[in-house]
Amino acid sequence: MMSRLLSLRDSRDPAGRAARRAAWWQRLAPRGRTLATAIPYGWLLLFFLVPFLFVLQISFSEVEIASPPYRALVERSEDVLNIALNLGNYTYIFGDPLYFDAYLGSLETAAVTTAICLLIGYPIAYTIARAPEARRNTLLMLVMLPFWTSFLVRVYAWMGILDSNGLVNQALLALGLVDAPLQLMHTQLSVQIVMVYAYLPFMILPLFSNLVKLDGRLLEAAADLGCRPWKTFLTVTLPLSKNGVVAGSMLVFIPAVGEFVIPELVGTPESLMIGKVLWMEFFDNNNWPMAASVTIVMLALLILPIVYLHKREEKALARAARR
Repeated sequence: MMSRLLSLRDSRDPAGRAARRAAWWQRLAPRGRTLATAIPYGWLLLFFLVPFLFVLQISFSEVEIASPPYRALVERSEDVLNIALNLGNYTYIFGDPLYFDAYLGSLETAAVTTAICLLIGYPIAYTIARAPEARRNTLLMLVMLPFWTSFLVRVYAWMGILDSNGLVNQALLALGLVDAPLQLMHTQLSVQIVMVYAYLPFMILPLFSNLVKLDGRLLEAAADLGCRPWKTFLTVTLPLSKNGVVAGSMLVFIPAVGEFVIPELVGTPESLMIGKVLWMEFFDNNNWPMAASVTIVMLALLILPIVYLHKREEKALARAARR
């Protein structure tokens, strides 16, 4: 009976029905926004924070012959709760030069890879962004084409290219530029070449997404005011593409620091990176607490500078807003 009365009232008062419907959507909108925000936060909580806390707990444990191979932090025996935090792993890491060399080598290799990817990727991204729309999708597809094959297949392909009897040495010998094959494989140069090849798309795509939104009228205005092309690039294009540079650099640098496969397959036995150290601690030494400690220190080395730069950016924006 009540529903019939409501439907009869709505049919006689369409404006009231529209107002009630609008009010209902207004009440629902905050819940929808909350749900949309909760999904990514829940994802980060489940797949980042929880594993991080688990690894942090293992890093303070002691190794022992068991399954899993570490002692629990909290043990209960005869109504007594024992909590044991082992700081020996961190003390050993900061006291052993082997780990320092591994961290330094990883950061150096990742920094060089990021710089080369930026120098190569920026012109490519700029060219794609300024290309006609009919060609743009084709060029982007060529950039993403390597992802259609397995990562290992691509690394093994480069091993064949850089080998003593590979494509590069055969071309150099055929042109008479060298008398004997060059030692390209199992060098730091081969590591850098393959890492740049592997991570270059991660630099190009963020740069492209930023440069494609750049207003061409700004470049025309700079040219009309007498700016040379290089000055226009330094004063207009580069500052406006800063976010793309930062995003691309992070997407390249962070995974490059922990790279294991490329240095293991094409690098020298002496080249020690943190990814190899983690593999040795986990699988060769079966020392999970030490491996977890190495991971936590590496995360701190990566996250703290990012947080610092983010805080500086916020302060700079706040100062600019006050002006």
